[in-house]
Amino acid sequence: MRVLIVGGGGREHALAWKVRQSPRCTALFCAPGNAGTAALAENLPVAATDLAGQVAAARQHRIDRVIVAPDDPLGLGLVDELTAAGIAAYGPTRAAARIESSKWWAKELMRAAGVPTAAAALYDAPEAALRALDGRRYPLVLKADGLAQGKGVLVAADAAAARAWVERLMVERALGAAGTQLLIEEYLAGREFSLFGLCDGETVVVTPAACDYKRLADGDAGPNTGGMGAYAPAPWIGPAEREELAERILRPVVAAMARAGAPFRGVLYAGLIQTADGVKVIEFNCRWGDPEAEVLLPLLATDYLEIVEATLGGRLAELSIAWRPGACVGVVLASPGYPERPQTGRPISGLAEAGRQALVFHAGTRRDGDQVVTAGGRVLVVVGQGPDLATARARAYAAADQIDFAGCQRRGDIATRELVERR
Repeated sequence: MRVLIVGGGGREHALAWKVRQSPRCTALFCAPGNAGTAALAENLPVAATDLAGQVAAARQHRIDRVIVAPDDPLGLGLVDELTAAGIAAYGPTRAAARIESSKWWAKELMRAAGVPTAAAALYDAPEAALRALDGRRYPLVLKADGLAQGKGVLVAADAAAARAWVERLMVERALGAAGTQLLIEEYLAGREFSLFGLCDGETVVVTPAACDYKRLADGDAGPNTGGMGAYAPAPWIGPAEREELAERILRPVVAAMARAGAPFRGVLYAGLIQTADGVKVIEFNCRWGDPEAEVLLPLLATDYLEIVEATLGGRLAELSIAWRPGACVGVVLASPGYPERPQTGRPISGLAEAGRQALVFHAGTRRDGDQVVTAGGRVLVVVGQGPDLATARARAYAAADQIDFAGCQRRGDIATRELVERR
């Protein structure tokens, strides 16, 4: 089977690493890929959002299956374009991807499905949004309605911060079209975690829970990012708990999408929070999270292409999906200036040494002659594996210590809270 993975980040490197293990895979391509995927696949110089270019590349290389991984091409309808061209594609259609590309559409869907989430209202003019901030209790959550690469959410501590965010998104258009509409919603306090459903339009198979760290600095300080690290499985969400959450949250949403004429096929992400009133949904995404994919895929024992085939054939209920025991901890190494203005082109050292101790998934890298250099905000995800969380964490940080590039940013507290709590 000739496989094309669309995208060029750490998630796509992890997917390439997993797909390469399948005996079904006879040839692997990534578009555009990165310096890490180049060791596993043939990189194609096609942007993930170049829909016509992706279809042409799939035709040219006689691709049998396309795995569309990032949010942007899914939201633009790449799966629809590939399907229309007679090329089998794994991922939701543009209609189904609205669960991520429009936060308000997702809210309406949750209300229809009876799924618990924060109360919210939508504003499409800055004047109305600013008026809505008067007399509110803080903290308050403000979200860009559209896709913003993990940077469209502010937890405002006070009215001044909230008003500045409205100005930044709706007047200055700092996030472009993603911020033309804004959700203002109640703040939910509690412990956050991620749960993923493998879906074929009807069946939902739930994965182990993962936790990611969105803030830039230790102690959850600094701005939101796309994610500075993650671990799996979350020790307080066992098989019974995750199955109960699938039954109460994921399956009702998937059923509601099917009724709405937008059946979901692919990977459905639920960002959840354990509040005093029970688990509620923070948001849905239409694909693997990043960096959660990097800590979940190494735990997956089942051939990934078997999951792709069962999904495309509507046979997911017939497939037994298995997970390995143990834990994974992933530490993100980011460029200086990330997330606002990452500085790139910095030579990276220590990759081979780190790779002997842990998995090193490339996110924002490229080759410059014989040297691998930084080429994005999040550069690498170093993943330690072990029989328990403490061992996996120690291996991740030991490997990360081997890697260096000028101005490297990383958190030093990934999974620390969980280990302290279990003492």
